[in-house]
Amino acid sequence: MEKGPISQFIIRNFRHFNAAALVDASQAYDDLLNKGGKMMLAMAGAMSTAELGISLAEMIRKDKFQIICCSANNLEEDIMNLVAHSHYYRVPGYRDLTPIQEKELLDNHYNRVTDTCIPEDEAFRRLEGFLTDVWKNAQDKGERYLPYEYIYQIIRSGVLKPYYEIDPKDSWVLAACEKNIPIVVPAWEDCTTGNIFTAHVIRGELKPDIVKNGIETMIFLVDWYKKNSGGEGVGFFQIGGGTAGDFPICCVPMMEQDLQWKGTPHWKYFCQISDSTTSYGSYSGAVPNEKITWGKLDPDTPKFIVESDATIVAPLMFYYILGM
Repeated sequence: MEKGPISQFIIRNFRHFNAAALVDASQAYDDLLNKGGKMMLAMAGAMSTAELGISLAEMIRKDKFQIICCSANNLEEDIMNLVAHSHYYRVPGYRDLTPIQEKELLDNHYNRVTDTCIPEDEAFRRLEGFLTDVWKNAQDKGERYLPYEYIYQIIRSGVLKPYYEIDPKDSWVLAACEKNIPIVVPAWEDCTTGNIFTAHVIRGELKPDIVKNGIETMIFLVDWYKKNSGGEGVGFFQIGGGTAGDFPICCVPMMEQDLQWKGTPHWKYFCQISDSTTSYGSYSGAVPNEKITWGKLDPDTPKFIVESDATIVAPLMFYYILGM
């Protein structure tokens, strides 16, 4: 594929240090997919509130990712941005806010994520109503689903469409739903919709087991990996650190060591975008070679770290991979 002007700019200017790592990682990503390999996105941070969907959705539509693992907030916040964008409130000078000003935001039903405040009523409560309907419907039918499957149910029902406030093509969850690719969400309880669900359980309105748990999520991931890791294998593209990366990458050594499924293919590519300084004892700051000792990567696996802000780096890498 001939590269477009953004890619040509990157090739021309990004020659050293983290810029060169960005180019090398993007080219190796291209190589894996061009050979027929697949790619997982492991996404932490607040990328949905940062509107990464503008570039990520196109990556999904163009089959550059085949599965996503994300922190629970990223699953819900993409949909919240979709249906409540005009009610969001940006605070460019967020570093200068006093504790009293922070309390004023709370009193006005805003929850701040760095420079962006999410409106409680238009985002959280609107989504709560639609989710409660599908949760109760599953309970009435004796059905159980993974968290992302409930989100797909409300998308496919069409109930959200009257509330769309951004171009739907900029929602990565909509793109994933259209492609029907799985979204693995470890520790789903650690998000607003997880808290809302828990409140309904405490009130006796819902049963906790209608949402499949973390062990079932790992079982689901193992089954997916077993079916998709043949041939050129699966690569691992990680944004940030924490559970969104730790949880999915561990499925490989678990299959090999704990299940004793000898010959399980390791991840065939690894790239992490991180602003965590390389360090000792910090998983998010660990160099990729450490993953060799845990049976996650091979010595010759292409391995990259781009130490920078993912809101800057990820769209550039995505556009390069898309050939733009």
